[in-house]
Amino acid sequence: TSRLKVSEELAKGTVPVTTLRAAIIIGSGSASFEILKHLVKNSPFLLLPKWAYTNCQPISIRDIIKYLIGVMEITKTKGKTYDIGGATTLSYVEMLKVFSGILNKKNLYVKTFLSNYTFYGYVASLLTPVPAQIVMALFESAKNEVVCLNNDIKEVLKFQPLSYQEAIVNALDREEQDKISTRWSDAYPPAHELAIKLHEINRPEYISTHTLATNKLPENLFKSICKVGGKDGWFNNNWMWRMRGMIDRVLMGVGTSRGRKSQSCLKLNDVIGFWRVEDLEENRKLLLRAEMKLPGRAWLEFNVNPAMKENILSVTAYFEHRGLWGRIYWYIFVPFHAILFKNLLKAIAERS
Repeated sequence: TSRLKVSEELAKGTVPVTTLRAAIIIGSGSASFEILKHLVKNSPFLLLPKWAYTNCQPISIRDIIKYLIGVMEITKTKGKTYDIGGATTLSYVEMLKVFSGILNKKNLYVKTFLSNYTFYGYVASLLTPVPAQIVMALFESAKNEVVCLNNDIKEVLKFQPLSYQEAIVNALDREEQDKISTRWSDAYPPAHELAIKLHEINRPEYISTHTLATNKLPENLFKSICKVGGKDGWFNNNWMWRMRGMIDRVLMGVGTSRGRKSQSCLKLNDVIGFWRVEDLEENRKLLLRAEMKLPGRAWLEFNVNPAMKENILSVTAYFEHRGLWGRIYWYIFVPFHAILFKNLLKAIAERS
């Protein structure tokens, strides 16, 4: 597999390499956790392929960290390869059923003769926030049974790993407390590793700006701006944002269902649906870069500018088109900006 090749390549270097081989990693923000959770929550019945009955040994992210730190502190682990896993071995179907029980969901599971990874990956991506490419890769690896072939690691690091159920409960607790340290969406989607920044290009040809004068304090306005895309969505016309997200998912894009890591604060590179934070100036500016499927590049910028009597709240859409389809795309969607942005600015001011 690709992970095995990475291990082999690293081992060719001069620095000693310790390899830890794990199955599914369960933790708040992990792709596997998000897929399991949303499949259980969003689908009353699931059509399951035969490889869904393959056994694996999921492990909690807490135990992963213990192992990672542990092997670095013990000299005799250098150059060794260890299998690591949680306390529970179960099939993917059983994992879904355990998750259903924790969430008090009643799901129907039906075994089918279909086993195409691409088909199941695409369908599952429409039910979960994880893009199709990632889901397909994870599903393809599910054909192999992934359990610990040896327990050598337990002779070196002696602690009892968490069970699958304990790992799920811990992950849900972290979400409830809004304490997610890392998330699968922190990684860039395909073709965005070297994303072009707004300041790196000439002024885009297409720009749409809307403003609102308000007597609300800049810090309160900015606090409201930083809550967009959270549990309350985009405050107004959420169906329009969701519709655009659905179109993106059908085209195998990221869509809006990625949500955001924290509901209360934002940092550079944080994800908000199909946007990513490109620039952030406290109480002044929030610049978002689009990661949806587009015939060009797009940005959305919020600004708070203090004035003599009132503060000026503004939102600006920038679009760098790519060919004729880019121009057509802009003129199709620009009429909706007046509706979306006008209501969005009012909602931000009202919540400040």
